[in-house]
Amino acid sequence: MPYITIRGVEHYYEWISTSANLGSKPVMVFLHGWAGSGRYWESTAEALSDEFDCLLYDLRGFGRSLRRDGSYQSAASDYELEEYAHDLRELLDRLGLERVYLNSHSTGASIATFFLNFYPQRVEKAILTCSGVFEYDEKSFKAFHKFGGYVVQFRPPWLAKIPGMERMFMQRFLHRPIPGKVAKAFLKDYLLADYEAALNTIYTAVSKKAAEVMPQEFAKLQVPTLLVAGEKDLIIPPALGKQAASLNPQVKYVVMPKTAHFPMLEDASAYLKLVREFLEVGLVRSA
Repeated sequence: MPYITIRGVEHYYEWISTSANLGSKPVMVFLHGWAGSGRYWESTAEALSDEFDCLLYDLRGFGRSLRRDGSYQSAASDYELEEYAHDLRELLDRLGLERVYLNSHSTGASIATFFLNFYPQRVEKAILTCSGVFEYDEKSFKAFHKFGGYVVQFRPPWLAKIPGMERMFMQRFLHRPIPGKVAKAFLKDYLLADYEAALNTIYTAVSKKAAEVMPQEFAKLQVPTLLVAGEKDLIIPPALGKQAASLNPQVKYVVMPKTAHFPMLEDASAYLKLVREFLEVGLVRSA
């Protein structure tokens, strides 16, 4: 499996492409959300591989980008979303990619938003799936962090062996079913995620700082951006995406009916149509 060292940490990455030679087509980079990996983007990347060379990678501490040395320690500040954006910049540098398209989801979409403002010259267009801005509420945030701590702490490996557990685990995230193979992979990624990374990214993604900073980040966007929300999303309700999009005319906002937190998997054909229309590629084939 291909790995590349980014800022001192080994990162897993892979290409999905129909090209004999990488670089003959534009590059689309995919960013996954909390506790996931690039695995759940595979079907979307495969569908877009006629138009793009698709690059999937696992964020530091998640999926297959896990620390190999148990003595490795990282400061809490290393799990700020901005730091993950800088990880992406170095990944592009190491792979010699000057300008790309971004397709991102959930926490990955927040990371992508920072990246778009840090390095706007590196991105042609961006898709943010299930993202938004929220207001800070100290009581509810503390309760969320407390609950999140329990969730991260209690992750026995045997959960993956219980028949149907992947469906139960994914129930809160979905309105429509997704392929069982994808649900099982997400459960596996959740169980294997590095404890420090999983816990600290909960604190950085849902925080007073994020509530104050993310509206400013959306307002600053210069790159043409599509924000896709799931109508039934309980994790990031569509109203939060609508609020984010209202801050900047560069952001096109679309709600996908009868989908929740994984619209690209719950209604793949509708999602791909939206993406192709926004990117102005494959319009005849997708019509």
